[in-house]
Amino acid sequence: MSDYDVIVLGGGAPGEHCAAALAARGLRVAVVERELVGGECSYWACIPSKSLLRPGEAVQGAREAGASAQVDVAAALAWRDFMVSNWSDAGQERWLAGRGIGLLRGSGRLAGTGVVEVAGVRHTAEHVVVATGSDPIVPPVPGLRDLEGVWGTREATNMQAVPRRLLVLGGGSAGVELAQVVRRLGGEAVLVEGADRVLPREAAPLGQALGEALRRDGIELVLGRHATAALREGSEYVVRLGDGTELRGDRLLVATGRRPRVEGIGLETVGVQAGPHGIPVDDHLRAGERLWAIGDVNGIWPLTHVGEYEGDVVAANIAGDARPANYEAVPRVTYTDPQAAAVGALEAAYSGTAAVSEVPKTATYTHAYAESNGFLTLLSDGERLTGAYALGPEAGEWLQQATLAIRARVPLEVLSDTIQPFPSFSGIYDAALMELRMKIADMPPPVTPMDAQMANMSG
Repeated sequence: MSDYDVIVLGGGAPGEHCAAALAARGLRVAVVERELVGGECSYWACIPSKSLLRPGEAVQGAREAGASAQVDVAAALAWRDFMVSNWSDAGQERWLAGRGIGLLRGSGRLAGTGVVEVAGVRHTAEHVVVATGSDPIVPPVPGLRDLEGVWGTREATNMQAVPRRLLVLGGGSAGVELAQVVRRLGGEAVLVEGADRVLPREAAPLGQALGEALRRDGIELVLGRHATAALREGSEYVVRLGDGTELRGDRLLVATGRRPRVEGIGLETVGVQAGPHGIPVDDHLRAGERLWAIGDVNGIWPLTHVGEYEGDVVAANIAGDARPANYEAVPRVTYTDPQAAAVGALEAAYSGTAAVSEVPKTATYTHAYAESNGFLTLLSDGERLTGAYALGPEAGEWLQQATLAIRARVPLEVLSDTIQPFPSFSGIYDAALMELRMKIADMPPPVTPMDAQMANMSG
């Protein structure tokens, strides 16, 4: 008899979520973790970065609403420490124990089908789930790897003091979020991105609009240019660009992406070869005989909530339910202020866009929202939504309507016949759906209040 029904190799958010789903089905489960149970998201990524973003967002919101406020930096850093449990996973240990899940501490590796070796001890299981996560990528910029004290996202979210001037390499979600953290906690931030916009993997209008908002916040964006050298002169880091321009700061953050953690985990012992995007899996997330892979390590969608979803899918399959994974409606949110959110496809045959400034709630919220460049774009094949993206306050929340509509294949007629609460940011769907359906019907767009005002002025 095996020691366990399932061993989960990796105790980050996807791994512990999968373990809990398996234990809830009555299976004997163990989790292997070499660091802290809860993983990257809980201690060095999602939770601390959002905790650091919130104070600056609250202060900015107060100022825009006619109040006065300022960030207490010491209190903000202390709040971050509280939210990551002071980098202790004692609470997660109790959480696992309360569900009857075993915890195997140490570096684990596969040692054959259904065998996992942890600190020299072999443990057997009917199934093994690989959830080893990912590692940061350091780009091949001359001099960069030799520099001491360069920050990755771990060091940035663990900052003990706010940099005077932070240089950021990488304009993805992590880079823009941490640039805004530093800016709103009182420092300066300069961000370098090789593409012509931030969030280069999302639709161009979304990245362009977020870039405008970040510039208004005082963040310097250097777009469409690459770092050609990195060095240190005294107490300053220096990033040299291709045109000879030099950027200087007291801290340098590298936020240029991550790669699946597949080295040294014993894949060769089970006949699996990782590809450039991680461990290949089938539609049910099966990687081999009684072997499964979830989260960043399979390279499909490196997002915590996707990894947790995959944990549920694998638990169902191990328990005997044939459940394929569905990635038709994957939500992506960048938690800057304003938030940038997207779901589903990036392009479609039809699209409709509505401005946040035309939603009645915004003027009652703050004048800044009413004058913002926020928007919602809906994408469609002519019958239902296939994608959406938005920039605006709490966009990640109100975009969830589109997420559910895409996943459930809700007809456009039903969406248009849905009552939105007034006044709310969700009211933007009425205008966006109206324009989308006009585009599909090849009709002129409806006249907006702004259009009418401009017509009266010209008359």
